[in-house]
Amino acid sequence: MDVIVAGVGNLLRGDDGFGVLVAQYLEQDEPPPGVRVLDIGIGGIHLVQELLRPVDVLIVVDAVELERPPGTVLVIRPAITDVTVMPLAQRHDELADMHYATPERAFMLAHGLGVLPPVTWLVGCQPGAESDRPGEDLSPEVRAAIGSAAAEVRRLVTEAGVSWTAG
Repeated sequence: MDVIVAGVGNLLRGDDGFGVLVAQYLEQDEPPPGVRVLDIGIGGIHLVQELLRPVDVLIVVDAVELERPPGTVLVIRPAITDVTVMPLAQRHDELADMHYATPERAFMLAHGLGVLPPVTWLVGCQPGAESDRPGEDLSPEVRAAIGSAAAEVRRLVTEAGVSWTAG
């Protein structure tokens, strides 16, 4: 079993750095064999490059608008845009940005390339009201959710067949 856990977000934009901080938290826990924890930051193309080597499970952690109270953590099966059914002009527009800073765009490219794993999850956390403010600090509600998100990641990895308990 080969699993990638990818923390995405911008550490310089408040709560948007949530996914990166969860990845850093999980790395301290020494992931089990077969599980790679990656700090993707805002370079979604890096995630797609990592998927060029076959992976069974992808778990992405990010700050996501969930229309819930700040700090709420949810596990989501992401909707993946299929670029192969788009008209050529729209496909060109959708694939023109090579940074793929959002998970949705990276999922779309990985799916278009045929490298998106069969099992893909998004562990999302509702950011606070000022989620996109400049600065390196998370809001208190979102910072408190790091442990919950890490527990959800461990649960998903364990359900996929790789035991991962908190160390």
